[in-house]
Amino acid sequence: MNTSDHVLSDKLQAVQARIAAACAASGRPSDSVRLLAVSKTFSADDVRQVAASGQYDFGENYIQEGVDKITALQGNAHALVWHCIGPIQSNKTKLVAEHFDWAHTVDRLKIAQRLSDQRPAHLPPLNVCLQVNIDGGDTKSGVAPADVLALAQAVASLPRLALRGLMTIPDPVDGFDAQVAVHAKARALFDEVKAALNLPQFDTLSMGMTGDLEAAVSAGSTMVRVGTAIFGGRTYAA
Repeated sequence: MNTSDHVLSDKLQAVQARIAAACAASGRPSDSVRLLAVSKTFSADDVRQVAASGQYDFGENYIQEGVDKITALQGNAHALVWHCIGPIQSNKTKLVAEHFDWAHTVDRLKIAQRLSDQRPAHLPPLNVCLQVNIDGGDTKSGVAPADVLALAQAVASLPRLALRGLMTIPDPVDGFDAQVAVHAKARALFDEVKAALNLPQFDTLSMGMTGDLEAAVSAGSTMVRVGTAIFGGRTYAA
């Protein structure tokens, strides 16, 4: 293991420790929150190094970049689980359906229908979360909270999808209590939809990132999406 491997491994362990501490503070088992390492803009080699430390769930925002990494890492010693966490346009649904294990950003029935129609028969159903615009941000993607149940019922009926839960990306707010309050709205909506659907597989509340994972765990998140704290700061092409 070289120096960069050690750095990534140490950062991963630090994030795992944060999650464990947040779970303990909330009286939750440490294994009740799944860590999704967000690897957008980082290389397949970086992903391979983090995977060597026991992290197998990876999130990609840019679909073609994600497909390139999925292809490059198909021979990895441990099978990786790939999550699409970026916007999905109609012309990209086939790539998501054919290559990813999860899609977190479904907010329209049209996109869900295309993902179901294009999911290859030899693969298990694609796990999907509905993205909810929980705080009403004007520029945010996501279905309005009032429309979530109807969309969930429609998506749950699609044959090649497995509706797993909800995902949120609220605007940043200052202070732990304010962060918890926003995430608590998503948790209440998740509980309401779960009760109405009566689907055992509806078990995932994907919320919380590097800056607010403790608040998200406190509010009931089951999956946190962390990139910067594991891989470091990102440099975007001009």
